[in-house]
Amino acid sequence: HISSTGNALDAEPSPPSSMESNKPGFPKKILGNKLEDKHLCNCCHNILRRPFQAQCGHRFCSYCFNRTVSNGPQKCNACIKEDIFEEPTSILKQGCAFPDNAVRREVENLSAVCINESCTWKGSIKEYEMNHEGKCEFMIIPCPSCKERIRFNEQERHNERECPERTLNCKYCKEPFHFKNIKAHDEICPKYPMICEGCAKKKIPREKYVDHIKFCSKFRTPCRFHVVGCDMSVTPLPPPPTLAPTLSVSTSFTPLPSSVGAALELQLHSEKTKVAELGRRCTELEVKSGTFENVVCVLNREVERFATTMEASNRQHKLDQDKIEALSNKVRQLERTVGLKDLTVAEMEGRLREMSATTFDGIFVWRISDFAKKRQDAIAGRAPAMFSPAFYTSKYGYKMCLRIYLNGDGTGRGSHLSLFFVVMRGLSDALLKWPFNQKVTLMLLDQSNREHIIDAFRPDVTSSSFQRPVSEMNIASGCPLFCPLSKLDTKNSYIRDDTIFIKAIVDLTGL
Repeated sequence: HISSTGNALDAEPSPPSSMESNKPGFPKKILGNKLEDKHLCNCCHNILRRPFQAQCGHRFCSYCFNRTVSNGPQKCNACIKEDIFEEPTSILKQGCAFPDNAVRREVENLSAVCINESCTWKGSIKEYEMNHEGKCEFMIIPCPSCKERIRFNEQERHNERECPERTLNCKYCKEPFHFKNIKAHDEICPKYPMICEGCAKKKIPREKYVDHIKFCSKFRTPCRFHVVGCDMSVTPLPPPPTLAPTLSVSTSFTPLPSSVGAALELQLHSEKTKVAELGRRCTELEVKSGTFENVVCVLNREVERFATTMEASNRQHKLDQDKIEALSNKVRQLERTVGLKDLTVAEMEGRLREMSATTFDGIFVWRISDFAKKRQDAIAGRAPAMFSPAFYTSKYGYKMCLRIYLNGDGTGRGSHLSLFFVVMRGLSDALLKWPFNQKVTLMLLDQSNREHIIDAFRPDVTSSSFQRPVSEMNIASGCPLFCPLSKLDTKNSYIRDDTIFIKAIVDLTGL
């Protein structure tokens, strides 16, 4: 008769990582599956990046934790919110937290999607951080020049064709200028093409226009005396040819204007036209400025009214947040209470099942379903042994149970089905005779009622297995070679519908 034992292995924690990050948590929207609170930073409330666990048990991104404690020890806001604040464990300070590599691996293996519109990238959070974050072609970024928000992959087109602050080269003089100043530049560009109003010649550079009209026979300019009322237009005379010095007498009292004078008159007329145009534009701008001042006054009043409304909204929001926090704490308390109730109910259900299977006549039939799966669990070592519900010789008699090894134990391991009998501690043990000395018969039932497998033994009264129990149950004792496994591997009538039946009979003689 062989006794059974078991042991457990202690798992060593993975070594902490020294890798840091200068970013807060990942945005919640990248999760492709359901978001869980345990994956959130208790500071930035985003998905944990390089998680640290403090002494109080709350987790933070390494960046958030270092920023929080950079100005000295701080109280843990999560502990305060959950009403579990306790010094000194709830005080956050340098050296009181350690990298939580288990949660980090769990977070990095979560499924993620890109948060940028139109991007179809999918993968894990680890792949997102290494290969996609900050590199997505659909990422929205501000233009460095005009600050307009554009897509990352449209940067080049925007800089070349759309940005109002872009720099261009004049196609006439090749000088650089801002796009918004294109009209102003055209007004002063020395290479800008002009059209002569007299001969209609085109593409005359502005810097050569004055020289052209000096010699153009069809260009007409206002009379130099237009300032005193003359409205005639005259054709400027070409410069006189070089003549030999002769004595000549003029027959006219009005001398003809020289070509230099005509050019100066033309230039003066052009300047006066520009001054008049600038005066008109100044008047327009003054009118617009007055309109804008009125608009600004109205906007200032609207801003003041909005600020008052915003302040009231903030106060109401704070009141609402306080109510929500109080209700959240109450919900957490109720959840803990419900959890305790669920444990109690589960325990009661287990006891009820155990009581429903209990017998009080020393005869017990144990039905074991899902035999193939449980056999594989036993072979793999996941669950080598199983205990039956308790049964009794009478209502106030001995308490007993069976223990079975579906892949054998001791000398029967791997070759036999091992079956053991266990004496348990009962409420009436003080009234019973000890050691236990009743004959025990163990049976594997043939479900065709032809050939049951039977083994029986009478207890060894010197064995500790049959003395009055001092713990929950004595060491199991029974038959390690109860049934060859070969009988169960071939076609047989012991297994039907993946179920076997074990029967125990305790001889009640003398009780």
